Amino acid sequence: MTSTRPIKNGIRRSPSREILSGDSADVYFSRADEILAKEGLDPVVAMEVFARRDAVLCGIDEVKVLLAHVLRGADPAETSIEALSDGDKIEPKEVVLRIRARYRAFGLYETAILGILAQSTGWATAARECVDAATPEPVVSFGARHIHPDVTDNLDYAAIVGGCVGASTPAGARLAGLSPTGTMPHSLVLIFGDTVRAAEAFDRHMPPDVPRIILVDTFRDEAEEALRVAEALGDRLYGIRLDTPAERGRVTPELVREVRARLDMAGHGHVRIIVSGGFNPERILFFKQAAAPVDSYAVGSYISGARPIDFTGDLKEIDGRPIAKRGRIPGVTNSPRLAKIDLAAWSSVPDQAETLAEIATEAEAAAIG
Repeated sequence: MTSTRPIKNGIRRSPSREILSGDSADVYFSRADEILAKEGLDPVVAMEVFARRDAVLCGIDEVKVLLAHVLRGADPAETSIEALSDGDKIEPKEVVLRIRARYRAFGLYETAILGILAQSTGWATAARECVDAATPEPVVSFGARHIHPDVTDNLDYAAIVGGCVGASTPAGARLAGLSPTGTMPHSLVLIFGDTVRAAEAFDRHMPPDVPRIILVDTFRDEAEEALRVAEALGDRLYGIRLDTPAERGRVTPELVREVRARLDMAGHGHVRIIVSGGFNPERILFFKQAAAPVDSYAVGSYISGARPIDFTGDLKEIDGRPIAKRGRIPGVTNSPRLAKIDLAAWSSVPDQAETLAEIATEAEAAAIG
């Protein structure tokens, strides 16, 4: 099985105002917080978070940033966080996060914590399935067009955590410390009215470090267009992308073999072939078993449409006393893979560092008004 990609040079994004204010939380958490405040109850608790299936964990580093914000003023003597890391392979019911702190300091954010983990882990796990099927050929995430733009960066980051070598959006690639990966849209070719003219314009205006990867399925036979583009760009052509629509039979192993053979016979063996359009693990394996000479796979909706992986948060201690709901074992779980987290190292996100204070000030002003 291929390994996931550790993210070393990415950026950290501060939690949004909606998350920090509790507006995106299930309302019963805010009601519980109000009740506890009025009753004068705020015990030190231990909460454990786990999933019920094996998966590639993702979103846990974003959760660490969130906890660094909301626990910033907590007493360090009674506060500790233990967690795994993005990219870790997890087993059913393995504890991925343990929070020990006063409940009201973080209880409002349980919805956000579980949601971040559920969605991102689902995406990363789907990406990993594609990567495992394609190995040793690489996979690139092209799923941004299938989801809301506000979360495309999370999608692409999760796909890279799952093993994709790149992603199509600048925001997502930036989170992972990479440059975005892409080719050209069909609309550009259609506007120029000719694939070679579009390719030459791309070559004229794009920086030298942007790979010249040209779509060749817009107007003519793919093999013919691939040869025309290769003759026009020569050694500057990095690759061609096959994205034949369903109306024309989609990309097939036979088409890939023909394009590869014709490029090689014309002396363009350096040109790589990238395929896209409805790829998932099963279709990738079909191409592999057919020995289709694909150099890389672009996957979109299989990753972006992945089902979220459910996570559960359970209280296991209250003021040092083991406790659990029915059906669960009281007390903290033996979890040797958990690592102690230094929250101070996760709190240096400058763009919204004062958001909590701003929200509190605005709420106070609204109450006075």
